[in-house]
Amino acid sequence: MRKLVWMGALAASAAASTACGPRRVEVTAAQPTAAAVQLAVTNTLSQPVNIYVVHEGTDTFVRQVAANASETVGVRGVPSGATVTLRAVPVDGRNTYTRQDVVLSGTYSWRLP
Repeated sequence: MRKLVWMGALAASAAASTACGPRRVEVTAAQPTAAAVQLAVTNTLSQPVNIYVVHEGTDTFVRQVAANASETVGVRGVPSGATVTLRAVPVDGRNTYTRQDVVLSGTYSWRLP
């Protein structure tokens, strides 16, 4: 009887270690979609600015553009032809630069200030 119980425990232990052992799992993310519109920002200020796009009442951070630099970035989540407000906030927070009623399609150029 002891031998039978011992063999049963051994079989249960082997099954548990196989079932609970490491498994190989492959996790992938969906491919990011390309932005339909782009924003070409030229920052002539002496400090970096944070660029936002306001679309349908929602502020979306786009990118920080370095001082005295130009960057072209894709604007995700905003369809081509959408009317938006552009907002740039220097890192010191003292000023805010805005451009309202901008229709985004293709690449829109914005020079600060």
